[in-house]
Amino acid sequence: MNIEKQLSELTERITYTRDILGNKSRPELEAFAKEISEFQDKYTDADESRCIRAIESLDRRLTTMESAIDAQITAMDKVRIVRHPQRVCLKDILENVYDKYTEIGGKDEHSIDPGMLIARAYITRRKGKKIINQPVMVVGQEKGHGQEFRNGGSIKPWGNSKALKYMKVAAREQIPIHAYVNTPGSYPVEDFPGAAQQIAENIYEMAGLTVPIIAVFSEGGSGGAEAIGMADKRLMFSHGYYSVISPEGAAAIEGRIRGSERAPTELIESCAIAQRITAQDNLSNGYIDEIIDEPPLGARADHFDFYKQVREQVIRATDEITLSVRGLRLFRAIAIRHFRKHADIIVRWSLSEKARERLVNRRYKKYRKLAQHAYQDNRSLLDKLNATSTGIVSSTTSLVQYGLIKPFKQKIAQIIEEATDEIHVITGKVDALYHAGLKKLGFKSLGDRQKEMELTGLSKEENPKAVIESDSGYMSPQARIDREVTCPHAGKRGCLDIWARDLYTDFAGVCPHCGYNFPMEYQWYLHNVFDKNSIREFNRDIASGNPTGFPNFEQRVEAAKEKTGLQSSCMTFNASLEGIHLTCATLIANFRGGSVGAAEGEKFIRALELAQTKHQPFLAYVHGTAGIRIQEGVNGLIQMPRCTMAVRKYIEEGGLYIVLYDTNSYAGPVASFLGCSPYQYAVRSSRLGFAGPGVIKETTGLEIPPDYHNCFKALSRGHIQGIWSRKDIRKNLQHALLTIGGRNLYYR
Repeated sequence: MNIEKQLSELTERITYTRDILGNKSRPELEAFAKEISEFQDKYTDADESRCIRAIESLDRRLTTMESAIDAQITAMDKVRIVRHPQRVCLKDILENVYDKYTEIGGKDEHSIDPGMLIARAYITRRKGKKIINQPVMVVGQEKGHGQEFRNGGSIKPWGNSKALKYMKVAAREQIPIHAYVNTPGSYPVEDFPGAAQQIAENIYEMAGLTVPIIAVFSEGGSGGAEAIGMADKRLMFSHGYYSVISPEGAAAIEGRIRGSERAPTELIESCAIAQRITAQDNLSNGYIDEIIDEPPLGARADHFDFYKQVREQVIRATDEITLSVRGLRLFRAIAIRHFRKHADIIVRWSLSEKARERLVNRRYKKYRKLAQHAYQDNRSLLDKLNATSTGIVSSTTSLVQYGLIKPFKQKIAQIIEEATDEIHVITGKVDALYHAGLKKLGFKSLGDRQKEMELTGLSKEENPKAVIESDSGYMSPQARIDREVTCPHAGKRGCLDIWARDLYTDFAGVCPHCGYNFPMEYQWYLHNVFDKNSIREFNRDIASGNPTGFPNFEQRVEAAKEKTGLQSSCMTFNASLEGIHLTCATLIANFRGGSVGAAEGEKFIRALELAQTKHQPFLAYVHGTAGIRIQEGVNGLIQMPRCTMAVRKYIEEGGLYIVLYDTNSYAGPVASFLGCSPYQYAVRSSRLGFAGPGVIKETTGLEIPPDYHNCFKALSRGHIQGIWSRKDIRKNLQHALLTIGGRNLYYR
């Protein structure tokens, strides 16, 4: 045995443990390190057998010490574990969990984002003499062991696009997807297609993939995790973490840290605990399904027993998902119970068409049930009964009107149209012969004169009103300020100062010279866009809370409720616009920056479900959003896939979903249930993107230009489809409702 090599390995284990503990001192560890450093001197004259026994004793003692330290590690220690270069990576898993694999889509520093690794792999299973090769598509963030070109698993938009491309390939080939989530978060760049837009597309498309998806979490950082984390079954390594934001990021926000300052270690540690980011926390909240146990202080590349466990659990998870949607429910349940007892059962992973439909429906129901404990439902019993009865009435009305009457009317209309077309063919031939006879006699027909007038005359508007008027009944408080206001572009565009009363009343907050849109209150929008007295709010008393018990946060939420008169940052209501009935959800910047938590997500989903029941178009107006509410932890983060699945279900049923951004809109909502809309528009002067300037500088060190997030940049990369002046919102929305949509389920 090479004694120096054994001593070196023990020293490396001690160094690793020190790294995991951060600044925390462990006297017994330091004493042990000293003992190893003095080993050579102490055993200089000893024979080899005595040295070997001494080293074996040291190894056993260190193993015991690692187990004792492991039992006491904190949430922040686990963050350091998953970030350590020795941490098990996706390449290690491919080499040791799967039997054969081939990387696709590029695999080195010259490929399209080498941080995202895609592989076509096989799992070989034996039963007696029978050998079955079962193919899977493996996708995941790859950090490597300190490989800089992989960017620490922080994925750029084109990396997430690459993952989605091959997940769709897996769906076409009908093979399961195994996704390994190991990222601190996506790289916040807005180059085409944009970080937020690509994550939103990934979540939306994954929701409808018709193959089993298994996600395994090691480091699940914010929207980067959600880009490939939408799964039928979610597993998590016992020393991993899954969070809406890193503990350092949360501490920076909580401590109001600016510039080059660093948050205190104590604050970072407390934020890691308060956000409930560990595997055990996420299992208790229901956001993962099972934990894969790791060796003490986390799995590293040479822990081969760990790979056996990973293999066993991903196979079992895939089998269970397949069985859960196949065949009769009774026999599926028996098969699953039997399978847990007898691991030698081989389950085929192919699914019938009906089973694939059940899989997607089951996925929707799974995510719909999440986070039900994380918001406050302050509605009275009477309100709840009223909401239930309204839902039943709406569903019944919808069934009769759209399930029975409308198809019958469409069939009758189709028969009449076909008969009319046939009559027109016959009369057209007779009419042509008549006009031909007149021309031979030298007469000009009335029809010809009419065609001349249509070609040379001026067209007339059907509606003579140039501007849709609205009696608002609301005056912006800014209009009461008796002073002139200077446009931000006055220096380069020569805009004249504007009297506040004129600017915030007649001009609707729009500079009459350059068109700059000054920020306005959400009340202005409510009173000036929709028909007078048509707004009917619902689910008002579903309220934001503090589901993680984050220190001192409950008081801040209550203060926001008191200040704004709102119960959450999301307001949902029914309204009409020029007689067109629609459902709307508004994210309001006044309430905690318009951030989204469990209450906001639940209200958004219920509004979508109501719009689907009523067959109405759905409008998401974003007065402003700062992203997901970090103090709610994964309770907030899970709203990204939850709300996106509800959007997908609504659109798949034929609904029209329009998003309109105002002021500043960033992060999780834009990277999911807002960004997945096919019809997104922005008010001029608004700003939108994946991460704000401060976050970009903190994570990448890059200074971004002032116009990096303006709506014209978003338009140029295809994130939005148009830019509107605030004065034109009502008119443009009316036109949109009349001209775009899926199968026109909503009001026609």
